[in-house]
Amino acid sequence: MIYDCHLHTCFSGDSDTPVRQQVQRAITLGMEEMCITDHHDYDSCFCEDNFELDIPAYLPALRQIQEEYKGSIRINIGIELGLQNHIAEYLRQFSENYGSSFDYVIGSSHFVDRTDPYYPEYWESHGEKEGLEKFFQVSLERVQKLYWAFDSYGHLDYVVRYAPHGEQYYSYKEYIQWIDPLLKVLIQHGKALECNTGAFKYGMSQPNPCTDILKRYHELGGELITVGSDAHTPEYIGSGFDRCREMLLACGFRYYTVFRGRKACMIPL
Repeated sequence: MIYDCHLHTCFSGDSDTPVRQQVQRAITLGMEEMCITDHHDYDSCFCEDNFELDIPAYLPALRQIQEEYKGSIRINIGIELGLQNHIAEYLRQFSENYGSSFDYVIGSSHFVDRTDPYYPEYWESHGEKEGLEKFFQVSLERVQKLYWAFDSYGHLDYVVRYAPHGEQYYSYKEYIQWIDPLLKVLIQHGKALECNTGAFKYGMSQPNPCTDILKRYHELGGELITVGSDAHTPEYIGSGFDRCREMLLACGFRYYTVFRGRKACMIPL
């Protein structure tokens, strides 16, 4: 089974799941490897949950669990960094202090103008079309400025999950002016693109990003694809991975990528 390289535990502000429960679920599914990637969104005090990760507690706790399960599954230590351009200096210091402590770093856009599209207030303020445009615009600006801070760019069109009409009126081509340059930056700097199956639990027919974007990444020369469920509870570990495999193969990919010690390892689909 494809290894799950995007999942959350009780170290994330939006999950109560003990680490061992996530690990046990991965073992039950037959995974030989996984990566835990809890949220760290610096300067997110405007959120209802605390998304700033307690790094000094997180790292030793996961190292202990690595050792505990080393005969059953390889556990890689990752993190999902929230990207915002005004925290560039913080992210630079974070990378210098902790970058080598992780196997894998996801860079994700979650907020726009200190608002989370998860909440209806974002759409009430922007409207649906403008809300999507604004999200892709700031995503491009963040990748252009902060590409050095991460290994894979997470759930590129994540915002569609929460749009008032979901994917009903969404088309990659309508936002190509921001998405294509973003993909080109990733490819230019050897960064991976994540295929996130968390969209399926929201009733979407496509992962994040949609297959049109995955195809375009491949057409432009992108080869590094990471796969994650974005699971916050055990039942979603590996969810939709069979569909994901078929979609990636149809897009032209023959391998997916796992990061170990911040180095890309290619694994056949």
